[in-house]
Amino acid sequence: MRTRIKICGLTREQDVDAAVAAGADAVGFVLYPASPRCVSAQRAAALARRLPAFVTPVFLFVNASIAEISTACGLQANALVQFHGDETPQDCLAATANGARPFMRAARVPLEQATPFDLVKFAQANAQAQAILLDTYAPEFGGSGKTFNWSQLPAYVGAHLVLSGGLTSENVGDGIAQVRPRGLSLAVDVSSGVEADGPNSKGIKDALKIKQFVAAVRAADALLCKDPP
Repeated sequence: MRTRIKICGLTREQDVDAAVAAGADAVGFVLYPASPRCVSAQRAAALARRLPAFVTPVFLFVNASIAEISTACGLQANALVQFHGDETPQDCLAATANGARPFMRAARVPLEQATPFDLVKFAQANAQAQAILLDTYAPEFGGSGKTFNWSQLPAYVGAHLVLSGGLTSENVGDGIAQVRPRGLSLAVDVSSGVEADGPNSKGIKDALKIKQFVAAVRAADALLCKDPP
């Protein structure tokens, strides 16, 4: 019943350390030049080297070339790849040596139920992904910071799921309760929800918000263990 936690969009050493201290299972680095949270492959690898054993670095790419992905992952052997663009299943496999390197595939779920999106079919097409990450659709790539309607998801998706998009310590418990029964397992992924306040805060995390977010996830797990869905 334990929900895994990824803190994404890290750019600073102190934020990596804060995520680890709070109990995060994974930390994410955005290697997408158009993102305000983007870091270079060299910077991502340097930050990832701060991680202790059993905390996974995740490299997020958007429509990157095989050469770019290979170069970045060559700097950090244990990085998990997150595809967050228009990549086809074949693109994902080609960029990960036919799945030899673990990867996640992001599904960009529409805000409106009227917009058709077949998550079951998407998961089946990307069956070699370690997990399907559920994010809210936005015209731009790399994350929207908004929540979609969790109740619109299929009753069951035969895949490991990662819930993302607009999560905070206030709403993550509800998200876990609604989405956990729909997949093989559930993890959560937060970025903007643990960032510092202010106009130039993208990529700058707040250690207290990270701690509060992890505590909220653990509280949701404890509640569901007492009263399973």
